Amino acid sequence: MEQYGGFNNMWDAELDVVVAGAGGCGLVAALAAAEKGLEVGIFEKTEFVLGNTAASAGMIPAANTRFQKEAGIFETAEEMTEDILKKNHYESDYNLTLAVCKVSGYLVEWMVDSLQIQLSLVKEFKYPGQRNFRMHAPPSRSGLELIKKLKQAVTSKDNIYLLVKSEVSELITNENNEVIGIEVKTSDGVQRIKAKKVILATNGFGANKEMVRKYIPEIADALYFGYEANTGDAIRMGEKVDASVASLTGYQGHSAVAESQGILVTWGTIMMGGFMVNQNGDRFGDESHGYSEFAIQVLKQPGQCGYIIIDQHIYDQLISIEDFKQLVEMEAFKTSTSIDELASLLQLPADHLHKTFKSVHKAVEEGTDSFGRTEWPRKLASSYYAIKVSPALFHTQGGLLINTHAQVINKEGKSIQNLYAGGGAAVGISGDHSYGYMSGNGLLAALGFGKIAGDHAALSILNEGMEVK
Repeated sequence: MEQYGGFNNMWDAELDVVVAGAGGCGLVAALAAAEKGLEVGIFEKTEFVLGNTAASAGMIPAANTRFQKEAGIFETAEEMTEDILKKNHYESDYNLTLAVCKVSGYLVEWMVDSLQIQLSLVKEFKYPGQRNFRMHAPPSRSGLELIKKLKQAVTSKDNIYLLVKSEVSELITNENNEVIGIEVKTSDGVQRIKAKKVILATNGFGANKEMVRKYIPEIADALYFGYEANTGDAIRMGEKVDASVASLTGYQGHSAVAESQGILVTWGTIMMGGFMVNQNGDRFGDESHGYSEFAIQVLKQPGQCGYIIIDQHIYDQLISIEDFKQLVEMEAFKTSTSIDELASLLQLPADHLHKTFKSVHKAVEEGTDSFGRTEWPRKLASSYYAIKVSPALFHTQGGLLINTHAQVINKEGKSIQNLYAGGGAAVGISGDHSYGYMSGNGLLAALGFGKIAGDHAALSILNEGMEVK
Protein backbone atom coordinates (compact mmCIF):
# COMPACT_ATOMS: atom_id res chain seq x y z
CA MET A 1 0.00 0.00 0.00
CA GLU A 2 1.24 3.45 -0.89
CA GLN A 3 1.21 6.03 1.84
CA TYR A 4 -1.11 8.88 1.06
CA GLY A 5 -0.15 12.41 1.95
CA GLY A 6 -3.08 14.38 0.54
CA PHE A 7 -6.57 15.21 1.79
CA ASN A 8 -5.24 17.20 4.74
CA ASN A 9 -2.97 14.28 5.65
CA MET A 10 -5.98 12.39 7.06
CA TRP A 11 -5.17 9.12 5.30
CA ASP A 12 -2.73 6.49 6.51
CA ALA A 13 -2.86 4.60 3.22
CA GLU A 14 -4.68 4.49 -0.12
CA LEU A 15 -5.99 1.51 -2.10
CA ASP A 16 -8.24 0.98 -5.09
CA VAL A 17 -10.55 -1.47 -3.33
CA VAL A 18 -10.87 -2.42 0.33
CA VAL A 19 -12.73 -5.49 1.52
CA ALA A 20 -14.03 -5.92 5.07
CA GLY A 21 -13.91 -9.61 6.01
CA ALA A 22 -11.75 -12.51 4.88
CA GLY A 23 -14.35 -15.23 4.50
CA GLY A 24 -15.40 -16.73 1.19
CA CYS A 25 -17.19 -13.59 0.01
CA GLY A 26 -14.32 -11.25 0.83
CA LEU A 27 -11.63 -13.45 -0.70
CA VAL A 28 -13.56 -13.94 -3.95
CA ALA A 29 -14.36 -10.21 -4.18
CA ALA A 30 -10.70 -9.36 -3.69
CA LEU A 31 -9.54 -11.88 -6.28
CA ALA A 32 -12.08 -10.65 -8.81
CA ALA A 33 -10.95 -7.02 -8.42
CA ALA A 34 -7.24 -7.84 -8.27
CA GLU A 35 -7.20 -9.84 -11.50
CA LYS A 36 -7.99 -6.59 -13.29
CA GLY A 37 -4.77 -5.07 -11.98
CA LEU A 38 -6.10 -3.08 -9.03
CA GLU A 39 -4.57 -2.80 -5.56
CA VAL A 40 -6.83 -4.49 -3.04
CA GLY A 41 -6.73 -4.70 0.74
CA ILE A 42 -8.58 -7.32 2.81
CA PHE A 43 -9.10 -6.50 6.48
CA GLU A 44 -10.11 -9.32 8.83
CA LYS A 45 -10.92 -8.59 12.45
CA THR A 46 -9.95 -12.02 13.78
CA GLU A 47 -6.54 -13.64 13.48
CA PHE A 48 -7.86 -16.37 11.17
CA VAL A 49 -9.03 -16.65 7.57
CA LEU A 50 -12.10 -18.85 8.06
CA GLY A 51 -15.64 -17.50 8.30
CA ASN A 52 -18.82 -19.49 7.75
CA THR A 53 -17.44 -20.82 4.47
CA ALA A 54 -14.95 -22.89 6.44
CA ALA A 55 -17.74 -24.47 8.49
CA SER A 56 -19.82 -25.33 5.42
CA ALA A 57 -19.75 -28.44 3.28
CA GLY A 58 -18.08 -26.39 0.54
CA MET A 59 -20.89 -27.11 -1.94
CA ILE A 60 -21.58 -24.35 -4.47
CA PRO A 61 -24.87 -24.56 -6.39
CA ALA A 62 -24.45 -23.49 -10.00
CA ALA A 63 -26.34 -23.75 -13.27
CA ASN A 64 -25.12 -24.19 -16.83
CA THR A 65 -21.65 -25.44 -15.91
CA ARG A 66 -19.56 -27.67 -18.14
CA PHE A 67 -19.51 -30.19 -15.29
CA GLN A 68 -23.30 -30.49 -15.49
CA LYS A 69 -23.18 -30.77 -19.27
CA GLU A 70 -20.62 -33.57 -19.02
CA ALA A 71 -23.18 -35.40 -16.87
CA GLY A 72 -25.93 -34.76 -19.41
CA ILE A 73 -27.55 -31.96 -17.40
CA PHE A 74 -28.48 -28.79 -19.26
CA GLU A 75 -29.83 -26.34 -16.72
CA THR A 76 -30.54 -22.65 -17.14
CA ALA A 77 -30.11 -19.91 -14.57
CA GLU A 78 -33.86 -19.29 -14.86
CA GLU A 79 -34.62 -22.88 -13.83
CA MET A 80 -32.28 -22.61 -10.85
CA THR A 81 -33.92 -19.29 -9.93
CA GLU A 82 -37.37 -20.86 -10.04
CA ASP A 83 -36.27 -23.65 -7.67
CA ILE A 84 -34.91 -21.13 -5.18
CA LEU A 85 -38.05 -18.98 -5.37
CA LYS A 86 -40.32 -21.99 -4.87
CA LYS A 87 -38.35 -22.95 -1.78
CA ASN A 88 -38.62 -19.46 -0.25
CA HIS A 89 -42.27 -18.97 -1.29
CA TYR A 90 -41.22 -16.21 -3.71
CA GLU A 91 -40.01 -13.99 -0.88
CA SER A 92 -36.60 -13.13 -2.35
CA ASP A 93 -36.23 -10.52 -5.08
CA TYR A 94 -36.51 -12.14 -8.50
CA ASN A 95 -33.91 -10.00 -10.26
CA LEU A 96 -31.40 -10.36 -7.44
CA THR A 97 -31.90 -14.11 -7.30
CA LEU A 98 -31.57 -14.41 -11.07
CA ALA A 99 -28.41 -12.30 -11.08
CA VAL A 100 -26.57 -14.59 -8.69
CA CYS A 101 -27.86 -17.70 -10.50
CA LYS A 102 -26.60 -16.27 -13.80
CA VAL A 103 -23.11 -15.71 -12.40
CA SER A 104 -23.01 -19.10 -10.65
CA GLY A 105 -21.84 -21.18 -13.62
CA TYR A 106 -19.17 -18.68 -14.57
CA LEU A 107 -18.11 -18.46 -10.92
CA VAL A 108 -17.50 -22.20 -10.62
CA GLU A 109 -15.60 -22.43 -13.90
CA TRP A 110 -13.56 -19.31 -13.01
CA MET A 111 -12.59 -20.86 -9.68
CA VAL A 112 -11.44 -24.01 -11.46
CA ASP A 113 -9.71 -22.38 -14.44
CA SER A 114 -8.32 -19.14 -12.99
CA LEU A 115 -7.87 -19.98 -9.31
CA GLN A 116 -6.88 -23.62 -9.86
CA ILE A 117 -9.38 -24.88 -7.27
CA GLN A 118 -10.52 -28.43 -7.94
CA LEU A 119 -14.33 -28.68 -8.02
CA SER A 120 -16.60 -31.41 -9.31
CA LEU A 121 -20.33 -32.04 -9.61
CA VAL A 122 -21.84 -33.79 -6.57
CA LYS A 123 -23.96 -36.65 -7.91
CA GLU A 124 -24.49 -38.80 -4.83
CA PHE A 125 -27.76 -37.10 -3.88
CA LYS A 126 -29.89 -34.00 -4.47
CA TYR A 127 -30.77 -31.56 -1.73
CA PRO A 128 -34.43 -30.63 -1.07
CA GLY A 129 -35.99 -28.57 -3.84
CA GLN A 130 -33.19 -28.94 -6.39
CA ARG A 131 -34.49 -30.42 -9.64
CA ASN A 132 -31.01 -31.24 -10.91
CA PHE A 133 -27.60 -32.11 -9.57
CA ARG A 134 -26.08 -28.62 -9.27
CA MET A 135 -23.77 -28.73 -6.27
CA HIS A 136 -20.08 -28.30 -7.06
CA ALA A 137 -17.56 -29.10 -4.34
CA PRO A 138 -13.88 -29.82 -3.69
CA PRO A 139 -12.81 -33.46 -3.38
CA SER A 140 -13.18 -33.54 0.42
CA ARG A 141 -16.67 -31.97 0.30
CA SER A 142 -15.28 -29.55 2.85
CA GLY A 143 -15.63 -25.80 3.22
CA LEU A 144 -12.35 -25.73 5.07
CA GLU A 145 -10.56 -27.02 1.97
CA LEU A 146 -12.37 -24.40 -0.11
CA ILE A 147 -11.34 -21.49 2.11
CA LYS A 148 -7.74 -22.73 2.24
CA LYS A 149 -7.58 -22.80 -1.56
CA LEU A 150 -9.07 -19.30 -1.78
CA LYS A 151 -6.52 -18.04 0.74
CA GLN A 152 -3.71 -19.61 -1.28
CA ALA A 153 -4.98 -17.81 -4.37
CA VAL A 154 -5.08 -14.51 -2.47
CA THR A 155 -1.60 -14.81 -0.99
CA SER A 156 -0.17 -15.60 -4.44
CA LYS A 157 -1.19 -12.15 -5.70
CA ASP A 158 1.25 -9.27 -5.32
CA ASN A 159 -1.54 -6.69 -5.52
CA ILE A 160 -3.67 -8.09 -2.67
CA TYR A 161 -2.80 -7.17 0.92
CA LEU A 162 -4.34 -9.45 3.54
CA LEU A 163 -4.30 -8.08 7.09
CA VAL A 164 -5.67 -10.01 10.07
CA LYS A 165 -6.50 -8.62 13.51
CA SER A 166 -7.61 -5.52 11.62
CA GLU A 167 -11.26 -4.69 12.24
CA VAL A 168 -13.10 -2.38 9.86
CA SER A 169 -15.04 -0.29 12.36
CA GLU A 170 -16.44 2.66 10.38
CA LEU A 171 -17.16 3.83 6.86
CA ILE A 172 -15.80 7.25 5.94
CA THR A 173 -17.98 9.41 3.73
CA ASN A 174 -17.74 12.85 2.13
CA GLU A 175 -20.28 15.67 2.23
CA ASN A 176 -22.39 13.89 -0.44
CA ASN A 177 -22.57 10.68 1.65
CA GLU A 178 -20.31 8.90 -0.84
CA VAL A 179 -18.09 6.28 0.77
CA ILE A 180 -14.45 7.30 0.35
CA GLY A 181 -12.66 5.06 2.85
CA ILE A 182 -12.72 3.08 6.08
CA GLU A 183 -11.44 3.20 9.63
CA VAL A 184 -9.57 0.09 10.75
CA LYS A 185 -8.79 -0.85 14.34
CA THR A 186 -5.34 -2.44 14.57
CA SER A 187 -2.80 -3.15 17.30
CA ASP A 188 -1.14 0.12 16.26
CA GLY A 189 -4.33 2.12 16.72
CA VAL A 190 -6.98 3.32 14.29
CA GLN A 191 -5.87 3.54 10.67
CA ARG A 192 -7.75 5.54 8.01
CA ILE A 193 -7.63 3.95 4.57
CA LYS A 194 -8.70 5.87 1.49
CA ALA A 195 -10.44 3.69 -1.09
CA LYS A 196 -12.22 4.12 -4.40
CA LYS A 197 -14.55 1.22 -3.59
CA VAL A 198 -15.47 -0.55 -0.34
CA ILE A 199 -16.92 -4.08 -0.19
CA LEU A 200 -18.54 -5.28 3.05
CA ALA A 201 -18.13 -9.04 3.48
CA THR A 202 -18.38 -9.40 7.26
CA ASN A 203 -21.23 -11.96 7.21
CA GLY A 204 -24.37 -11.60 9.30
CA PHE A 205 -25.29 -11.31 12.98
CA GLY A 206 -25.61 -14.90 14.17
CA ALA A 207 -23.05 -14.37 16.95
CA ASN A 208 -24.87 -11.27 18.21
CA LYS A 209 -27.32 -12.72 20.74
CA GLU A 210 -29.15 -9.42 21.18
CA MET A 211 -29.83 -9.07 17.45
CA VAL A 212 -30.80 -12.74 17.10
CA ARG A 213 -33.30 -12.44 19.94
CA LYS A 214 -34.70 -9.25 18.39
CA TYR A 215 -35.14 -10.47 14.82
CA ILE A 216 -35.34 -14.29 14.99
CA PRO A 217 -36.43 -15.21 18.54
CA GLU A 218 -37.65 -18.66 17.44
CA ILE A 219 -34.05 -19.88 17.08
CA ALA A 220 -32.44 -17.74 19.79
CA ASP A 221 -32.19 -20.62 22.29
CA ALA A 222 -30.54 -22.99 19.85
CA LEU A 223 -26.82 -23.62 19.54
CA TYR A 224 -25.04 -21.07 17.34
CA PHE A 225 -22.82 -22.97 14.94
CA GLY A 226 -21.43 -20.14 12.83
CA TYR A 227 -18.31 -18.02 13.01
CA GLU A 228 -17.74 -16.03 16.20
CA ALA A 229 -16.97 -12.81 14.33
CA ASN A 230 -20.44 -12.57 12.76
CA THR A 231 -21.80 -9.83 14.99
CA GLY A 232 -23.70 -7.63 12.52
CA ASP A 233 -20.87 -5.20 11.73
CA ALA A 234 -22.02 -4.52 8.17
CA ILE A 235 -25.55 -3.68 9.26
CA ARG A 236 -24.28 -1.33 11.96
CA MET A 237 -21.91 0.48 9.59
CA GLY A 238 -24.38 0.49 6.73
CA GLU A 239 -27.21 2.00 8.71
CA LYS A 240 -24.93 4.89 9.67
CA VAL A 241 -24.72 5.84 5.99
CA ASP A 242 -28.49 5.49 5.49
CA ALA A 243 -28.43 1.99 3.99
CA SER A 244 -31.63 -0.03 3.78
CA VAL A 245 -31.86 -3.51 5.29
CA ALA A 246 -34.09 -6.43 4.35
CA SER A 247 -35.10 -9.96 5.40
CA LEU A 248 -33.51 -9.73 8.86
CA THR A 249 -35.87 -12.51 9.98
CA GLY A 250 -34.39 -14.93 7.45
CA TYR A 251 -31.83 -17.49 8.55
CA GLN A 252 -30.30 -20.87 7.90
CA GLY A 253 -30.94 -23.32 10.64
CA HIS A 254 -29.40 -26.76 10.77
CA SER A 255 -31.04 -29.84 12.20
CA ALA A 256 -28.01 -32.03 12.53
CA VAL A 257 -25.01 -30.85 14.49
CA ALA A 258 -23.08 -33.61 16.24
CA GLU A 259 -22.60 -31.29 19.20
CA SER A 260 -20.14 -33.44 21.12
CA GLN A 261 -17.84 -33.56 18.10
CA GLY A 262 -18.59 -30.04 16.80
CA ILE A 263 -19.27 -31.31 13.26
CA LEU A 264 -22.26 -31.02 10.93
CA VAL A 265 -23.88 -34.29 9.86
CA THR A 266 -24.57 -34.17 6.14
CA TRP A 267 -28.25 -34.05 5.18
CA GLY A 268 -27.36 -36.61 2.56
CA THR A 269 -28.07 -39.07 5.37
CA ILE A 270 -31.73 -38.10 5.08
CA MET A 271 -32.01 -37.57 1.33
CA MET A 272 -30.57 -41.03 0.68
CA GLY A 273 -33.29 -42.66 2.79
CA GLY A 274 -32.38 -42.10 6.44
CA PHE A 275 -34.75 -40.63 9.01
CA MET A 276 -34.73 -38.91 12.41
CA VAL A 277 -36.37 -39.93 15.68
CA ASN A 278 -36.68 -38.22 19.06
CA GLN A 279 -35.89 -39.56 22.52
CA ASN A 280 -39.15 -41.54 22.42
CA GLY A 281 -38.00 -43.37 19.30
CA ASP A 282 -40.65 -41.64 17.18
CA ARG A 283 -40.37 -39.62 13.97
CA PHE A 284 -41.87 -36.15 14.28
CA GLY A 285 -42.05 -34.58 10.81
CA ASP A 286 -41.00 -34.57 7.18
CA GLU A 287 -37.22 -34.36 7.33
CA SER A 288 -36.93 -34.00 3.55
CA HIS A 289 -38.40 -30.47 3.55
CA GLY A 290 -34.94 -29.24 4.46
CA TYR A 291 -32.51 -29.12 7.35
CA SER A 292 -33.04 -25.38 7.89
CA GLU A 293 -36.74 -25.32 8.76
CA PHE A 294 -36.62 -28.77 10.41
CA ALA A 295 -34.28 -27.34 13.06
CA ILE A 296 -37.26 -25.76 14.83
CA GLN A 297 -38.98 -29.16 14.94
CA VAL A 298 -35.91 -30.71 16.55
CA LEU A 299 -35.72 -27.83 19.02
CA LYS A 300 -39.25 -28.68 20.20
CA GLN A 301 -38.43 -32.32 20.95
CA PRO A 302 -37.63 -33.75 24.41
CA GLY A 303 -34.05 -32.86 25.23
CA GLN A 304 -33.94 -30.59 22.14
CA CYS A 305 -32.21 -33.31 20.15
CA GLY A 306 -32.78 -36.08 17.63
CA TYR A 307 -31.16 -39.24 16.28
CA ILE A 308 -30.45 -39.81 12.58
CA ILE A 309 -30.64 -43.45 11.54
CA ILE A 310 -29.12 -44.80 8.32
CA ASP A 311 -27.87 -48.15 7.05
CA GLN A 312 -24.69 -49.62 5.61
CA HIS A 313 -25.54 -48.61 2.04
CA ILE A 314 -25.92 -44.92 2.94
CA TYR A 315 -22.86 -45.08 5.18
CA ASP A 316 -20.75 -46.45 2.33
CA GLN A 317 -21.95 -43.71 -0.04
CA LEU A 318 -21.09 -40.91 2.38
CA ILE A 319 -17.77 -42.07 3.81
CA SER A 320 -15.82 -40.04 1.23
CA ILE A 321 -17.20 -36.78 2.67
CA GLU A 322 -14.58 -35.33 5.00
CA ASP A 323 -16.91 -34.33 7.87
CA PHE A 324 -18.67 -37.69 7.77
CA LYS A 325 -15.35 -39.50 7.75
CA GLN A 326 -14.19 -37.49 10.77
CA LEU A 327 -17.33 -38.47 12.68
CA VAL A 328 -16.64 -42.12 11.89
CA GLU A 329 -13.04 -41.77 13.08
CA MET A 330 -14.29 -40.13 16.28
CA GLU A 331 -16.65 -43.10 16.82
CA ALA A 332 -19.66 -40.78 16.89
CA PHE A 333 -21.97 -43.37 15.31
CA LYS A 334 -23.65 -46.18 17.21
CA THR A 335 -23.97 -49.27 15.05
CA SER A 336 -25.77 -52.60 15.22
CA THR A 337 -27.38 -55.27 13.05
CA SER A 338 -30.33 -55.35 15.44
CA ILE A 339 -33.01 -52.72 16.05
CA ASP A 340 -33.27 -53.84 19.67
CA GLU A 341 -29.54 -53.39 20.24
CA LEU A 342 -29.57 -50.06 18.42
CA ALA A 343 -32.37 -48.87 20.72
CA SER A 344 -30.33 -49.98 23.72
CA LEU A 345 -27.20 -48.18 22.50
CA LEU A 346 -29.21 -44.97 21.98
CA GLN A 347 -31.23 -45.47 25.17
CA LEU A 348 -34.48 -45.29 23.23
CA PRO A 349 -37.67 -47.38 23.77
CA ALA A 350 -37.23 -50.49 21.62
CA ASP A 351 -40.96 -50.97 21.00
CA HIS A 352 -41.31 -47.42 19.65
CA LEU A 353 -38.23 -47.79 17.45
CA HIS A 354 -39.61 -51.04 15.99
CA LYS A 355 -42.89 -49.27 15.16
CA THR A 356 -40.96 -46.44 13.53
CA PHE A 357 -39.00 -48.83 11.33
CA LYS A 358 -42.24 -50.56 10.28
CA SER A 359 -43.87 -47.24 9.42
CA VAL A 360 -40.81 -46.18 7.41
CA HIS A 361 -40.80 -49.43 5.45
CA LYS A 362 -44.50 -48.92 4.73
CA ALA A 363 -43.79 -45.37 3.57
CA VAL A 364 -41.16 -46.65 1.13
CA GLU A 365 -43.69 -49.14 -0.29
CA GLU A 366 -46.49 -46.57 -0.58
CA GLY A 367 -44.31 -43.62 -1.59
CA THR A 368 -45.47 -41.35 1.23
CA ASP A 369 -46.07 -41.24 4.98
CA SER A 370 -48.37 -39.52 7.49
CA PHE A 371 -46.15 -36.41 7.46
CA GLY A 372 -46.30 -36.09 3.69
CA ARG A 373 -42.72 -37.13 3.02
CA THR A 374 -42.34 -38.56 -0.47
CA GLU A 375 -38.54 -38.81 -0.61
CA TRP A 376 -38.09 -42.51 0.17
CA PRO A 377 -35.41 -43.96 -2.16
CA ARG A 378 -35.22 -47.39 -0.54
CA LYS A 379 -35.78 -49.43 2.61
CA LEU A 380 -33.02 -49.47 5.19
CA ALA A 381 -31.36 -52.81 5.69
CA SER A 382 -29.07 -54.12 8.41
CA SER A 383 -26.45 -52.98 9.48
CA TYR A 384 -27.74 -49.76 11.04
CA TYR A 385 -25.90 -46.61 12.07
CA ALA A 386 -27.25 -43.82 14.30
CA ILE A 387 -25.96 -40.52 15.60
CA LYS A 388 -27.32 -38.01 18.10
CA VAL A 389 -27.80 -34.50 16.67
CA SER A 390 -28.77 -31.05 17.91
CA PRO A 391 -30.45 -28.13 16.11
CA ALA A 392 -28.52 -24.94 15.50
CA LEU A 393 -28.51 -21.50 13.96
CA PHE A 394 -25.88 -21.60 11.24
CA HIS A 395 -26.11 -18.10 9.81
CA THR A 396 -28.50 -15.24 9.20
CA GLN A 397 -29.82 -14.59 5.69
CA GLY A 398 -30.83 -10.92 5.86
CA GLY A 399 -28.72 -7.79 5.72
CA LEU A 400 -28.01 -4.68 3.71
CA LEU A 401 -30.24 -4.24 0.70
CA ILE A 402 -28.27 -4.53 -2.56
CA ASN A 403 -29.00 -4.33 -6.27
CA THR A 404 -27.96 -6.78 -8.98
CA HIS A 405 -24.44 -5.25 -9.03
CA ALA A 406 -24.14 -5.87 -5.24
CA GLN A 407 -24.21 -2.11 -4.63
CA VAL A 408 -25.76 -1.12 -1.29
CA ILE A 409 -29.10 0.67 -1.58
CA ASN A 410 -30.13 3.61 0.61
CA LYS A 411 -33.51 4.52 2.11
CA GLU A 412 -34.43 6.43 -1.07
CA GLY A 413 -33.86 3.36 -3.24
CA LYS A 414 -30.62 4.66 -4.76
CA SER A 415 -27.19 3.04 -4.65
CA ILE A 416 -24.73 4.44 -2.11
CA GLN A 417 -21.74 5.52 -4.14
CA ASN A 418 -18.71 3.21 -3.88
CA LEU A 419 -20.27 0.79 -1.36
CA TYR A 420 -20.91 -2.91 -2.01
CA ALA A 421 -21.95 -5.88 0.11
CA GLY A 422 -22.25 -9.63 -0.31
CA GLY A 423 -22.72 -12.88 1.56
CA GLY A 424 -24.25 -12.64 5.01
CA ALA A 425 -23.60 -8.90 5.13
CA ALA A 426 -26.27 -8.40 2.45
CA VAL A 427 -29.84 -9.52 1.93
CA GLY A 428 -29.65 -13.05 0.61
CA ILE A 429 -31.86 -15.18 -1.60
CA SER A 430 -33.64 -17.14 1.14
CA GLY A 431 -36.51 -14.80 1.88
CA ASP A 432 -37.79 -13.98 5.33
CA HIS A 433 -38.06 -17.39 7.03
CA SER A 434 -36.05 -20.52 7.74
CA TYR A 435 -38.10 -22.52 5.23
CA GLY A 436 -36.70 -20.31 2.47
CA TYR A 437 -33.18 -21.63 2.81
CA MET A 438 -32.19 -24.03 0.04
CA SER A 439 -28.95 -25.91 0.51
CA GLY A 440 -26.08 -23.86 -0.84
CA ASN A 441 -27.89 -20.50 -0.72
CA GLY A 442 -25.41 -19.11 1.80
CA LEU A 443 -22.30 -20.10 -0.12
CA LEU A 444 -23.87 -19.00 -3.40
CA ALA A 445 -24.68 -15.56 -1.96
CA ALA A 446 -21.18 -15.30 -0.48
CA LEU A 447 -19.13 -16.33 -3.49
CA GLY A 448 -21.59 -15.20 -6.14
CA PHE A 449 -22.17 -11.69 -4.84
CA GLY A 450 -18.48 -11.50 -3.94
CA LYS A 451 -17.66 -12.10 -7.61
CA ILE A 452 -20.31 -9.64 -8.77
CA ALA A 453 -19.10 -6.97 -6.32
CA GLY A 454 -15.42 -7.42 -7.14
CA ASP A 455 -16.04 -7.33 -10.90
CA HIS A 456 -18.33 -4.32 -10.82
CA ALA A 457 -16.13 -2.34 -8.43
CA ALA A 458 -13.06 -2.94 -10.60
CA LEU A 459 -14.79 -2.09 -13.86
CA SER A 460 -16.23 1.08 -12.33
CA ILE A 461 -12.72 2.20 -11.38
CA LEU A 462 -11.27 1.28 -14.76
CA ASN A 463 -14.06 3.21 -16.44
CA GLU A 464 -13.13 6.30 -14.41
CA GLY A 465 -15.88 5.85 -11.87
CA MET A 466 -18.69 5.88 -14.41
CA GLU A 467 -21.69 3.67 -13.74
CA VAL A 468 -21.10 0.20 -15.18
CA LYS A 469 -24.18 -1.27 -16.83
